[in-house]
Amino acid sequence: MNNDVIVEVRGLTKEFPGVKALKGVDFDIKRGSVHCVVGENGAGKSTFIKILTGAHRRTGGSLKYNGKDFDPKSIREAMDNGISVLYQELNVVDDLTTEENLTLGKENTKWGFIRKSEGLNKTMDIIRSLDDSIELDMPVDQLSVAQKQVIEIAKALSTDCSVLVMDEPTASLSEDEVRRLFLTVKKLKEQGITIVFISHKLSEIFEIGDYVTVFRDGEMIGTKSVPEIAGYDDAAGCPDTFDDATVAEACTELVRMMIGKVIVQEYVPSTSDYSTKLLEVKNVNNRRLKNINFELYKGEILGFYGLVGAGKTEVGRVLYGIDDYEGEISVNGKKAEYKNVIGALDAGLAMVPEERRVDGIFGQLSIRANIPLMRMDSVMNSGLISRIKENRLADKFMNMMSVAAKDREQAVAFLSGGNQQKVVIAKCLNRDADIIMLDEPTRGVDVGAKEEIHEIIRDLANEGKSIIVFSSELPEITNLCDRIVLMHDGNVGEIMKNQKDVDVDHIMSVVAGG
Repeated sequence: MNNDVIVEVRGLTKEFPGVKALKGVDFDIKRGSVHCVVGENGAGKSTFIKILTGAHRRTGGSLKYNGKDFDPKSIREAMDNGISVLYQELNVVDDLTTEENLTLGKENTKWGFIRKSEGLNKTMDIIRSLDDSIELDMPVDQLSVAQKQVIEIAKALSTDCSVLVMDEPTASLSEDEVRRLFLTVKKLKEQGITIVFISHKLSEIFEIGDYVTVFRDGEMIGTKSVPEIAGYDDAAGCPDTFDDATVAEACTELVRMMIGKVIVQEYVPSTSDYSTKLLEVKNVNNRRLKNINFELYKGEILGFYGLVGAGKTEVGRVLYGIDDYEGEISVNGKKAEYKNVIGALDAGLAMVPEERRVDGIFGQLSIRANIPLMRMDSVMNSGLISRIKENRLADKFMNMMSVAAKDREQAVAFLSGGNQQKVVIAKCLNRDADIIMLDEPTRGVDVGAKEEIHEIIRDLANEGKSIIVFSSELPEITNLCDRIVLMHDGNVGEIMKNQKDVDVDHIMSVVAGG
């Protein structure tokens, strides 16, 4: 084994009952590199990571770490050998403070009293390098999703490790936080730490990566250096940064490797004629929002875009009856009097939440049991739940949404992120809501599933549903939405009509407060 190689994979296989998750995978990870791993959900990348970090045992093949056969029986064993992992799912306890979360499981005690962990200062230094607004005594339930992610990153980085696996670490971070994270990753690389970086945001590869491995259907399609995938023969002639055109072309090649075809992304207007107003918001204010005004029409896709903390999620919370407000909201020409989620549902609004695993699904329940939860009368018969109606409903929406699952009895927790999201959307459709709101609808899903979800949204709009999309991904907003509400610091900066050559620089200027 070459001394430059820290992880060597040869003929790696993993089989589950009826499924071959990995089919003879071969590739190397070089010491001190940032090695990106990409692929659709279900392609095999997560299975490989779980074998590397001790969550799964391999079925066959070999895995060498530092030149020796490596077959960890647990995550703890992998950590003890210098391999740590930062999972996409947040692993924080909302009822505890930042300090208590950082020291959880690492408590030092003397005479029955808990002493501060010796590594606490180191961890807090890492946190401050990412977000200096987080303090030790802050309750975690008062932090944003982005801030909770920062705590998770700091916990992982504070562990002495040779290999750090980062699973979608930037999914909940603002652009500024991403930049600071990348600086931290570069510092770790300078210290000789190897980073295995998993991301569905392919453009990130060209900012932070040295190598990229593509998985598809359990197979390793190819491993290339980032300069090579960007069109350069070697690193010597490669620029420090790539221009947008180079990145776009390279991302297209990665998508082709991942799914076997090229996805063309461009804005296609919905069929709305803007003649029927479904929702009107006038002078809405609360502690986070300032004088919000906008309208939504039948068959329209309305996008809300802004940086983290701009207030777009808070608009959704007001519309869905979660947060109090002053002002006026009208639905179908009638003033909305509801003060809770049930009232919003009765008024014809439904929400696909940002945190689908927490707020959108019951993970341990089946697809069949999840879909009717917003409207249980759809599966009732004489006051009892009808299994026949449940089965018919599940089959209807699984076919409509192309949900990839073993069968309707599969627990939703074991579906890919994209298929989980389809189940949440199916719940909203079963409610027959006129207005469907989606908060970060494609966060944490692969490029293929993202395009499928976008197509579902377009189809719903063309069928007459009114859609509101809250997203921190500008390409998602510009490729999908008919009009765009630009937000900054709780204010509506501008409402603009979308077009194929939309001025992205102008959008960024507005949301930045310019």
